[in-house]
Amino acid sequence: MTVTCGIDWSETHHDVALVDESGKLMAKRRISDDAHGWRALVELLAEHGDRPDNPIPVAIETGRGLLVSCLRATGRTLYAINPLAVARYRERHTVARAKSDHADAMTLANILRVDADHHRPLPADTELVQAIAVLARAQQDAVWNRQQLANQLRSLLREYFPAALTAFHVKNIGLTSHEARAVLQAAPTPTAAAKLTARRLHALLRTSGRQRNIATWTDRLQALFREEHLRQLPLVEEALGRQAQALLLQLDAACRAADDLADATNEAFHQHPDATVITSFPGLADLTGARVLAELGDDRSRFADARALKAYAGAAPITRTSGKSLVVHHRKVKNQRLAAAGYLWAFASLRAPGPRAHYDQRRAKGERHSSALRNTFNRLLGCLHHCLQKGVTYNEDVAFQPRSKAMA
Repeated sequence: MTVTCGIDWSETHHDVALVDESGKLMAKRRISDDAHGWRALVELLAEHGDRPDNPIPVAIETGRGLLVSCLRATGRTLYAINPLAVARYRERHTVARAKSDHADAMTLANILRVDADHHRPLPADTELVQAIAVLARAQQDAVWNRQQLANQLRSLLREYFPAALTAFHVKNIGLTSHEARAVLQAAPTPTAAAKLTARRLHALLRTSGRQRNIATWTDRLQALFREEHLRQLPLVEEALGRQAQALLLQLDAACRAADDLADATNEAFHQHPDATVITSFPGLADLTGARVLAELGDDRSRFADARALKAYAGAAPITRTSGKSLVVHHRKVKNQRLAAAGYLWAFASLRAPGPRAHYDQRRAKGERHSSALRNTFNRLLGCLHHCLQKGVTYNEDVAFQPRSKAMA
């Protein structure tokens, strides 16, 4: 590596610095965040030895954006360095805490010059898996947003309409369900709900898409809404109802967005050849499998071994030793999206005999639920890494074979 490039990114412009193998500054330039700036960057790299067969590696503080996408399309090695790590490297050269965009660009270039092997480059994922990552992350964000709005609506209803919470506190039915949103949009206050006739409730439930037990639901809701409850003052109750309607509009949009993105994610996921391997694992359906694939990618050289993948996902513990002190903690610095998907994956996999036996074994040793579940996720990740590398599907007899047989 004779020439390295560092780019200090910002919204309107970028500072570029090129250094040689001795750390000497070869060139610096500020480019704009548009097509003209991109051409200037390409010309600057070409002037200092950038070739298609030997591109100059680039370090930048972000892994997203049009500039990063264009740099990845050239096939060069691109490193997304954590800004906190850049700040630590900056302190190696100055104690005055001086900072400038050009100095940060030089720091990034020098990081590659001296410590490139200690940083993971951006994976060479295919276009399809990059599209799956966009859809899966957007759908995950929509689900989190939907739950946040549902929690806000629940807190609001507790203040003036507790009967609504009791009415829709049923298995597989909650405030995000079509039935709850349809009824609450039509009757957002206890006064309006008590006036709903059986025919009106029947029509609302049918309009929401419910097809079974409509008469039973109608009788139950009408009885709950007409029971005696504590009430707010009439004007206050009306104002709270208007606030609930506003939250319901946002909740409806979030629910539709989550459903639409889920369909798009599933469609893209089934086009990828790794989908067959991923969905062969217990607990991994289409949507959860798409989230796992989005964070792992399809670059087989991204993780050196299964241990690297487990550390990236936060499933592997972290050990801190100092003298005679030895403390083992769960890993906090991790891919939060993959960790969230892994929790759902491990929990759903407990229906299978192998993961369930492994989980029960960890619990019998005194581990808490979260720790045992994280260990199960750790075991499943190792199996997934092996299956993806070898191109084989999941086999429970091999993945969770008896301990005596495994030792033999």
